[in-house]
Amino acid sequence: MDAPVNTNLLELYRTMRRIRTFEERVGELFVRGQSAGSMLHLSIGEESSAAGVCAAMKPQDTFTTHHRGHGIFLARGADPKRMMAEIGGKETGYCRGKGGSMHIADMALGHLGANAIVGGGIPAVIGAGLSSRHLKQDSVSIAFFGDGAMQQGILYESMNMASLWNLPVLFVCINNQYGMGTRIDQATRNTAFDQRAKAFGLNGAVVDGLDVEEVQAAARWLVDEARAAKPGFLSVEVYRFFGHARMDKSPYREEAEELEGRKKDPVLFARNKLIDTGIEEERILDELDKAIAAEMDATIDFAVESKAPPLGSMFKDVYAAGEPEPESVRARIDRVLARDDA
Repeated sequence: MDAPVNTNLLELYRTMRRIRTFEERVGELFVRGQSAGSMLHLSIGEESSAAGVCAAMKPQDTFTTHHRGHGIFLARGADPKRMMAEIGGKETGYCRGKGGSMHIADMALGHLGANAIVGGGIPAVIGAGLSSRHLKQDSVSIAFFGDGAMQQGILYESMNMASLWNLPVLFVCINNQYGMGTRIDQATRNTAFDQRAKAFGLNGAVVDGLDVEEVQAAARWLVDEARAAKPGFLSVEVYRFFGHARMDKSPYREEAEELEGRKKDPVLFARNKLIDTGIEEERILDELDKAIAAEMDATIDFAVESKAPPLGSMFKDVYAAGEPEPESVRARIDRVLARDDA
């Protein structure tokens, strides 16, 4: 009898492989000079945090991300073509090319917005959680952030409010060991981050991001608890394979450390687990990887071939629907001069 297929692990692997390949293509777009802006932050090495936590969420749940949030949005169901177009600053992107890599948002998928400010997206989930409770939406709001945000005061204000008001909120720290170029143990004495959350009365857990199934299990417990008005905190321990940004060659890390750190590869770990346990054949996974590579190749073609947004579109989407658009400086000057001439 054939071994039963672990559809959960296979699907988690597929999600992580899609994230890894998408991020590799994002790097290619940047090198080709076809991405918008001068900064780009890849989440290679962190795929288990996105795949595991998002797999524990329900369709009505919402979330915020940090500047390294491509993988999280993709795991949540985002269209990679629209994502790549946004990173390329094109009109076909999620924010019509205005958000770029670090400011993607989509209310339809519950994405309340990425934020380039360290810890900047955290307090938004407090408002979302409060709204969910009052409107009886049965939704959980999750804040994703890096270990650098563990030194930001807004996190502790937010955790205190979430605990005090019993909000359906989960704080997820993706601890990739470095806040820009500063190693975490050089930024704080105590790196047991769950202890900080527990001090505020939250559920807290730390999980090794090498095994995506363990991440999912921890996230499912915390998300279910948050839905029952017991907010929580999860720290996923991973290793950032590359520098802070695409052009950062990480001179602050020894080569030996990077080689050792990259052995903690959640994508490769899941792949080997599928093969070693007889869940899936290597040949089938090779075919899956090839199909994903073709899918992500198409994202670059879509982004490159899409049109840039017209200049006048900068005045769109500034205010709520039905409100007048802001007036450009040129239009205001022309209006004032025309009145003076009269």
